[in-house]
Amino acid sequence: MIHGETGKMILDAVVADVGLAALEFDDARAWLEGARHRPMEPLAAEVWVTDPAFGHVVLVKHRWRGWVPPGGKVEPGETPRAAAARELAEETGVRAELLPAPAAVSVRSYHSDWSPTLGLSYAAIVSRDVPLGGESGQPPRWFALDEEWESVFPDDRDRIRAHVRRLAAEHSVGAH
Repeated sequence: MIHGETGKMILDAVVADVGLAALEFDDARAWLEGARHRPMEPLAAEVWVTDPAFGHVVLVKHRWRGWVPPGGKVEPGETPRAAAARELAEETGVRAELLPAPAAVSVRSYHSDWSPTLGLSYAAIVSRDVPLGGESGQPPRWFALDEEWESVFPDDRDRIRAHVRRLAAEHSVGAH
């Protein structure tokens, strides 16, 4: 539960990152505004990893969710950004700098009998030469951006693709 001075710092970090998120889904900002006035647990964080050519993304094979971005629950005393970096390292073996602005914010239930959870999606650009490792039974894999993947969150495919294309456009403008 988010409470006390540490909780206030974490909530401030959540609010700041939600405000910076490039994309919003599920009316997440309004949901957060209402949730700020009641216990808010858990929070979720994930990383949308793409390669420097913006043609591939890293996904992890979850036992019942299918192929999903590396991520998970934000632990007590941890900011969503720190949780995203930790989950990326745990689930893929990759330690990468997350881009400054979060990719997206959304609200979803991660299990049919769980309450809705605010999730922050961060982004990272990682060379496809970096070896993928991670947790046993949840293999990570590079997918071509236009490739289909099975997931309990089918909207993620278009959301991730839109963000990667946006990054590609930003980087091509910055390169000239």
